[in-house]
Amino acid sequence: MTRRATVVVMDACGVGALPDAAAYGDAGSNTLVHLAEQVGGLRLPALRRLGLGSIVPIMGLPPAQEPAVHGRLHPLGPGKESTTGHWELMGVVPRQPLPTYPDGFPPDVMRALEDATGLRFCCNRPFSGTEVLDAYGEHHLETGEVIIYTSADSVLQLAAHVDVLSEPELYAACEAARAVMTGENAVGRVIARPFEGEPGAFRRREGRRDYSVPPPGRSYLEELQASGAQVHGVGKIHDLFAGVGVDFKHAGATNAAGISQTTGLLRDLESGLIFVNLVETDQVYGHRHDVQGFQQALVEIDSAVAEWLSMLRGDDLLVLTADHGVDPTAPHTDHTREYAPLLAIWPGNDARRHDGPLADVGASVLRWIAGRDAAELPGEPFV
Repeated sequence: MTRRATVVVMDACGVGALPDAAAYGDAGSNTLVHLAEQVGGLRLPALRRLGLGSIVPIMGLPPAQEPAVHGRLHPLGPGKESTTGHWELMGVVPRQPLPTYPDGFPPDVMRALEDATGLRFCCNRPFSGTEVLDAYGEHHLETGEVIIYTSADSVLQLAAHVDVLSEPELYAACEAARAVMTGENAVGRVIARPFEGEPGAFRRREGRRDYSVPPPGRSYLEELQASGAQVHGVGKIHDLFAGVGVDFKHAGATNAAGISQTTGLLRDLESGLIFVNLVETDQVYGHRHDVQGFQQALVEIDSAVAEWLSMLRGDDLLVLTADHGVDPTAPHTDHTREYAPLLAIWPGNDARRHDGPLADVGASVLRWIAGRDAAELPGEPFV
């Protein structure tokens, strides 16, 4: 088995509101289209050649003359999470939404967290991850109370200054919190958010860690492993799947790191799946509605795609997609319920359009690498 597949998730790069988007407060959302309008058009030559502008009309990206396979993918289950979006790409469909906490975590949960971690907490409500440091960072330094907050997503986040709680101590607290958040409180992710600096100049460190709830079903990653293929997760892939189905974890806290790891794997890896998350379009720029930063991140991704295309072998499959949106024109700064783009290239691919569920990506990877299907899992291969 010598074939390779590379799946790159351009986090939050949605391409249009799903039919039920209004139920999530996201009617009319369209991340890449609205981003392009706000910056006067996108200039992404590699993605343009592959057909990004053939999926939906995007300012600055005319339809490609000879696109790769292109289209829009949709989730089969509820939610607009990074966790569930990645799960669905690999054939795991949640039956119900992961729990969210618009009013903060209830008293019984807070008591259990205090007992499990031995910590005291402040904040306990939805908050922007950057603004929460300005609002509570000084209080945290003065009292030692760890900042606990959430968002519209199914997350429990613990932020601590490294002078109050070291990174290993923060990770231990998050592991204890993960053990508490089970059953009806099985939050999608417990996230460690270490930070540093002085009041007025707090800044996040790169030591973020995500502690995800395990996927609620078998995935195409496990099918690949059962076929003898190795799975390499770049960035937060390993964490989003709680390690299930991932053989090797490659660091990628920034896009530069994730791109470098992916380039190295394409250079050196003989076979298997390279599954990549490029996080900054979501984590750094998307949630801040920083359209200039988002645009520059896409330019850097586009440059990487051009290099990767030059590195592809005759037995390679390359898929570019997303997990949800984060529309810069939305009245909130949370994820938006959107279609994900699909761009897929392999030897002999044609210029056809393919629309379907996110799980088609996992189904295609399994067929490409292992030469078989998994009838019990959702998704239809496009290869």
